[in-house]
Amino acid sequence: MALLRLFFLSLLTIVMTLGSDIPPLSLKPSSLVEGPLLKLAYHKGPLLTGDINLYLLWYGQFPLSQKSIILDFLASLSCETPNPRTNASVHSWWATLSSYEDSLGHGIRGCLTVVKQAYDEAYTLGKTVRRIDLKAIVLGAIAKGTFPLDPNKGIYIVLSSRDIGVERFCLSSCGFHEPLTRTKRAEEAIVMGWVGDSSTQCPGECAWPLAKAQYGPHMEPLKAPNGDIGGDGMVMNLGVILAGALSNPYGSGYFQGNALAPLEAGSACAGVFGLGAYPGYPGVLLKHPKTGASFNAYGVRNRTFILPALWDPKTLSCKTPLA
Repeated sequence: MALLRLFFLSLLTIVMTLGSDIPPLSLKPSSLVEGPLLKLAYHKGPLLTGDINLYLLWYGQFPLSQKSIILDFLASLSCETPNPRTNASVHSWWATLSSYEDSLGHGIRGCLTVVKQAYDEAYTLGKTVRRIDLKAIVLGAIAKGTFPLDPNKGIYIVLSSRDIGVERFCLSSCGFHEPLTRTKRAEEAIVMGWVGDSSTQCPGECAWPLAKAQYGPHMEPLKAPNGDIGGDGMVMNLGVILAGALSNPYGSGYFQGNALAPLEAGSACAGVFGLGAYPGYPGVLLKHPKTGASFNAYGVRNRTFILPALWDPKTLSCKTPLA
């Protein structure tokens, strides 16, 4: 175990340290919808504008039902998946990113395809994981040929199961994305991210409004659209991470504030899920007539999801799937 950890850590040569965290959803003010216009400045850096290859590394043990929720959400982002609706769909929500343009006027296409998955059900690096370990997992998978090196169009996502403790998880972060590279060559930079299952550790912080907020107003939690607070919460945070990774992949894209702790396409609208949202209230959502579960977006295979608003550069406001 020690030798394997040293092997992974020896692969790390991080030359880009700017990263973006998702703060706990229930702690972010959601009055951005009705308050002063928010503008995420473009800092002239590259965006991920083409078709995106997604590489998933499942760390820990996940029930098949939870994997299915997450994979169906990602399939709903694929441009090859027919769009079942013009609004209130994952497609229409994700299309908000097409208004983000780079310095050449190229908009974000945002077509994501899961091209490869890997599994570490043996907890190779233990159940208490540092952020540097997460980076090592990604670079180790590339070094071993499990994943290809795919700069400019690949995003590598580590998903951790509910029994994994990750550095800063729940305290100030529900997930993050970050650029990294194995060498000092910028053209080999890749984008990685992490999202964890918070259901047993801090659902009130990282799966709100599906659980009671630990701080602030204590509204009754909503019923999870797929009956899994952990899986549905991971979908919410994964959406924020992917939106930030495309629109601010290297820390020089669209964001407001400090580059080390930026507000991005999704994190700027944290806590906003429907119209009329305010601190402690997610806004008006749809409700399934049979199950009573709340949702705001339709996906593939008759799935429904709760997705946070994305900042819309056209209206300079937070746009929900139901808008």
